[in-house]
Amino acid sequence: MPIQFVKEKNIFVLHTAQTTYAFGIDNLGLLRHLYWGKRIDHIADFEIPDLAEISSNDPVLDLTLEEFPVFGGMRYKETCLKACFSDGTRDLEYKYVKYALKDNSLQVILRDTFYGLEISLDYTIHETQDLIERKATVTNHMDTDVAIEAIYSGQLHIPHQNLTLTATHGHWLAEFQEFKQKLGMGKTVLENRRGISTHNHNPFFILDNGATETLGDVYYGALKWSGNFKAVIEPRPYGTTLIQMGVNPHDCQLTLKAGDSFTTPEMIFGYTVGGFGTMSRNLHDYARKNLLQGADRPVLYNSWEATFFDVKSEEQIKLAKKASEMGVELFVIDDGWFGNRNSDADGLGDWYVNPEKFPDGLNPLIREVKSLGMKFGIWIEPEMVNPPTELMKKNPNWIYHSKNRQPDTSRNQMVLNLTLPEVKNFIFNMIDDLLANHDIDYIKWDANRPISQIGMTKEAGIRHVEAVYEIVQQIKQKYPQLLIEACASGGGRVDYGSLSYFDDFWTSDNTDPFDRLTIHKTYSYIYPIKAMRAWVTDHHYRPHLPLSFKFHSAMMGSLGMGCNILNFSEEEITESKQFIEAYKKIRPIIQNGDFYRLEHNSTNAYHLFEYTYGEEALLFAFLPQSHIYRASVNIKLQGLDENVDYSFSIPVARSANEIYEGLKSGNLTTKTKSGAYLMNHGIDLKLEGDYASTIIHFKKGE
Repeated sequence: MPIQFVKEKNIFVLHTAQTTYAFGIDNLGLLRHLYWGKRIDHIADFEIPDLAEISSNDPVLDLTLEEFPVFGGMRYKETCLKACFSDGTRDLEYKYVKYALKDNSLQVILRDTFYGLEISLDYTIHETQDLIERKATVTNHMDTDVAIEAIYSGQLHIPHQNLTLTATHGHWLAEFQEFKQKLGMGKTVLENRRGISTHNHNPFFILDNGATETLGDVYYGALKWSGNFKAVIEPRPYGTTLIQMGVNPHDCQLTLKAGDSFTTPEMIFGYTVGGFGTMSRNLHDYARKNLLQGADRPVLYNSWEATFFDVKSEEQIKLAKKASEMGVELFVIDDGWFGNRNSDADGLGDWYVNPEKFPDGLNPLIREVKSLGMKFGIWIEPEMVNPPTELMKKNPNWIYHSKNRQPDTSRNQMVLNLTLPEVKNFIFNMIDDLLANHDIDYIKWDANRPISQIGMTKEAGIRHVEAVYEIVQQIKQKYPQLLIEACASGGGRVDYGSLSYFDDFWTSDNTDPFDRLTIHKTYSYIYPIKAMRAWVTDHHYRPHLPLSFKFHSAMMGSLGMGCNILNFSEEEITESKQFIEAYKKIRPIIQNGDFYRLEHNSTNAYHLFEYTYGEEALLFAFLPQSHIYRASVNIKLQGLDENVDYSFSIPVARSANEIYEGLKSGNLTTKTKSGAYLMNHGIDLKLEGDYASTIIHFKKGE
């Protein structure tokens, strides 16, 4: 059983395939954390040790590792819940009430010893992925209000110090920049205060104890939340490391009236001895099986970089015909199709089809796209409004703003107050009307500025995100085949909260194929490959890159194109068609397979990635620049079956262009090697020149 309760000791033991997580109720009624690590099947061995003060300056409440510590008494550590009752009392004091256990889920109920405030801690086991999901719910059973000043999803405890933190920093065009730092004895805080989850930090943590890609202790977790978050990581004075994650209490306070409840975002966390690679594959598998069910993502073309705001029906049809010729499956019209939208200064909020650009509406374009055998997608930014629009003139109080202050504008736009029912209904009805009157298969949902001036209530930061989730959920319920992409000036909403409702991520507005290798790698630590949209574009920092390098970089995720393909030569059209055809053949391996970041022994700066799925595997190899010592690289694959043979072909050419010509002509050397050989001895590969790349396809038993 994944969850067991040792009744005589009041201990809960949660098992995944390889790990155990245990906590219990002690003689003081405290919910004590006991263990998180390798699986222990002999659960009778677990005990709740007695606690005693070290000194008057080290009280018991501060010493003990609590599962969900609350603010109050002699607790000076980080706490998960802070509340203020109507009589001014700010201390909490809980007692254990009961538990409920069903299949792979556990609920533990706590209650304040005097006030009618109930805390429910809920755990769900994802056994095969070695993951546990947890959340907390507070319910007010009193007749008076209670103010929730801070509430986190949970607190974790690692029985080590001297750990290394892996996380991300960045900004627009530079999301997912990996950093590593050794934890000292102070607190490390990762947070966001901008109303959407990321660009700067991302709501996840990775802590390791000397781990590599393939070996070592790794503790990790991610928050399923797309708004302001906070993660606190603190080596404690008593020899452990504390991690706490949840909604950021910055400028946030919830008021629970009689009978009201609030449930935190889920935190999903895990432990492995298999290094960073096993961590990633566990999370990817969880996402594919629980959040990303459905067909493989189609190859898309997005018209933004071809036309920008100058969107016209005839030109979009020309682009659609050319995209269809290359094998594109989904045509997406981007910004500029609606309202008085000729720049970013106007139009947002007036969601009618621009009559000058589309005299007969969108349907002639959509019919043409469908006749070409493609699906149709469209861009919207429903949370925003431009000041000159009719929507803003008719509803000036629909935006977030502060009394007696000038409303904030950024990118010439303001943020609609989604906490107002009329605004939320307006957005849902706008999208519903768009979908009801047009045959649309895909929506690119954008949000191009942070949220500010969130009004007179401190709940808006939470309620706005909840409203976005609710709108998307309602739309998906009514249009279940619709795919919706989460975009927020690029990677502003790449998080597990978004992935619980949206289908794809726009990972960054930076489409430079070399920069994207860095972004892809760090993204892959936590998030699934299938949801990672990547495009081949003209607008990047290296104008003379070979088309092969651009495609290979974009083929690492869900492939898209954003070039002005009307300017493509016949040769470029032919090459693009061949790359798209090749991608479709290997797409199931990329989108559904296990992903590996490969290490190598070369002084050249190779970027190496492996995908395995069923009977097949792929090796992506990139050499952005040859160094002085032009040696081959020895590559040891990881995810193969050591007991079977694999056939594969290595291009005999050495430069990027020659490799492409070799693939096209079939000038390849075919080999057969055992999985054991490929993983232990490895193969040698030599790329030369700047921005060389290739993909090697391995098949069992051929």
